[in-house]
Amino acid sequence: MEKVKVIQERLKTAQSRHKSYTDVRRRELEFELNVWVYLKVSPMKGVMRFGKKGKLNPRYIGPYRISKRIGNVAYELELPQELEAVHPIFHISMLKTCMGDPSLMIPTEDIGIKDSLSYEEIPVQILDRQVCKFRTNDVASVKVLWRNQFVKEATWEAEKDMKKWYPYLLESGEVPN
Repeated sequence: MEKVKVIQERLKTAQSRHKSYTDVRRRELEFELNVWVYLKVSPMKGVMRFGKKGKLNPRYIGPYRISKRIGNVAYELELPQELEAVHPIFHISMLKTCMGDPSLMIPTEDIGIKDSLSYEEIPVQILDRQVCKFRTNDVASVKVLWRNQFVKEATWEAEKDMKKWYPYLLESGEVPN
C-alpha cells in the first residue's frame, strides 16, 4: 500500500507540473455571433517525408460567418453549398479570427475539400534533384512543388517513392540536375 501511495503522489506531481506548463500557453478564446472566422483544414500527402518543416501545416479556408453558439466551445457556421456534406458545428480549436475583409473569400472548389475537412496535396512539378551519399548506399531525392503551395514550401522527397506514387511526374521529362 505504501508503494501505491508513493506512485499516486508522483503521478499527481507530474500532472500538476504538466498543467502548469500548459496553463501558461492557454488563452481564453471566445467569438461573438455574426463574426467572420477561418476554418482549419488539414492537407494529406501520400508520401513519407524526410523533413517535417511545412509537411502538414494546417491551412485555413473561409471566412465563414458564425451563426450560433452551441455550448462553451462549439459554434455553428454558415457554410457554402460546396461544403453541405460537412457538419456545420465546429470546436473552437478549428476556428481562427478573420481580421481582414470577408469579401476576399478563398474558393473551396479549387482546393477540393473532402467531408473530413482534409484535402489531398498533389505534386505539380519537379524542381531539383540531388543524391545523398550514406556509408552503404546512395539515396536519390527530388524537390517537389505541391499544388496550393509556394516554391519556398517545396519539399524534398525520395525519388523511388515519387516514382511509385506519381510516375507521371518523372516520366514526362528530364528531372533537372
